[in-house]
Amino acid sequence: MSDLAIRPIGTIHTPWKAIADCPRNGRQPNPAPECRVRLLAGFTEGLRGLDGFSHLILLYWMDLAGPTELVFTPPFDKQPRGIFSTRAPRRPNPIGMSVVAFDGFERADTLKVRYLDCVDGTPLIDIKPYLPTTDCEPDATMGWLAPHATRRGA
Repeated sequence: MSDLAIRPIGTIHTPWKAIADCPRNGRQPNPAPECRVRLLAGFTEGLRGLDGFSHLILLYWMDLAGPTELVFTPPFDKQPRGIFSTRAPRRPNPIGMSVVAFDGFERADTLKVRYLDCVDGTPLIDIKPYLPTTDCEPDATMGWLAPHATRRGA
């Protein structure tokens, strides 16, 4: 296996200063607060062609997540669950993912987005356009989370 290296391409700016303040899975009541995604110098050219997309997928490094917990009991469940059956942050590789509404550019290196769930200053590791023809699976099931599906953000 080759060496694996992930480096930040930018920084995410949100109103939340602590993990406990972050909304679960980025779902807040409307209007959701506008957040900023600022790219580091040298990555701005990669934003070319992004205008016109309504939603983006942001991948980020949850640097404040804490040590890995392979099994834990979610706050709204009574059974211990494996980390890979949840979206909890304490993962072996704490990579977070959010589908966000893209509200355009503030500057050439700064995106305006809504529906994030990470702490201010979180390192950004990638941006992808959200494609409803590819990223939406209408027949997907939610496993053990199905009984909780009526709760926003479960």
